[in-house]
Amino acid sequence: MDSDITAGAAELLDELDHAVIRLLAREPRAAFADVGARLGVHERTVARRLDRLIAAGLVRFTAFLVPEHLGEGLVVELAVRCAPGRLHETAQALARRPDVRAVDVATGASEVVAEMIVPGPDQLLSLVDGPIARIPGVTGIHTAVVLRLLLTATDWDPYGDEPTATRRRIAAGGELPPPPAIDELDRRLVALLERDARAPMTRLAQELCVGETTARRRLARLMDSHILHLRLHAEPEVLGFPAEARFRLTVEHRALDAAVRRLAREPEVRHLVLTTGHSNVQGYSSHRSAQDLHAFTARVFAPLDGVTAAEAALLLRTYKRAGVVTERGRGAAASE
Repeated sequence: MDSDITAGAAELLDELDHAVIRLLAREPRAAFADVGARLGVHERTVARRLDRLIAAGLVRFTAFLVPEHLGEGLVVELAVRCAPGRLHETAQALARRPDVRAVDVATGASEVVAEMIVPGPDQLLSLVDGPIARIPGVTGIHTAVVLRLLLTATDWDPYGDEPTATRRRIAAGGELPPPPAIDELDRRLVALLERDARAPMTRLAQELCVGETTARRRLARLMDSHILHLRLHAEPEVLGFPAEARFRLTVEHRALDAAVRRLAREPEVRHLVLTTGHSNVQGYSSHRSAQDLHAFTARVFAPLDGVTAAEAALLLRTYKRAGVVTERGRGAAASE
């Protein structure tokens, strides 16, 4: 895990902690009074529990527009190969970059995998042939552009509730609806939510210099779409899923749609994309143990038609997730 604070957290959370997380993960702006009424506790109890979880670093709110759905720039998966002994330093260097959204190291090849957002092909070439290639210890870089974002962590439900609308649509072979048009006011609203996802509507309206009705209508429109990810985030290990895996599949194009539908039906899959390159399906999954990961790969990958290669790697360390550097991303050497 990424810090001593979160290590063993799954055993420290009680039933009420999980109930609060479960509800706010789906309804991140629900009023404490409403949450308390639904859980049978006082609203001050809900507020204290949430404050304690946030202060301990176990949960945090996130809010951002999804560039893949807006068609803004290129989202790129980087596999950065490293010389022996340079994995940790390379991962930290990548995690410090503001254009890098996620960084992790897993079993398998000596490489750091990062997800970054660039304006276009020229900028990508300049980065991989420039500052990233010059990181000490880097011996090679493989790039794959995300062609289609299918599932994100927002669609992963550790509590086994009803699948999200996005997961149901992808599992049925459907397409996501066109994104709504957004303007500068929408972007300012999201920027405020990035600072405080639960900011009162009155404050949001004041800072936007609009009426409360306008602010409420704008927020409702964004939250009803798939372009705004506003949620309560908890690391999988905190919720009892310490075994995370990164998988790559090479699927023949004739069988691609069927493979996507099958993967989307699996609740363990927490991220799924189609990319350029040899491994054209990539994703992440979360499990309670390495044994569960093995059962997942045997149950899901083996029956898939048209798969010519499959690889699953167990995550060893996450340095950055959803744009936030973890404790290990800022910390000392991996050998500690």
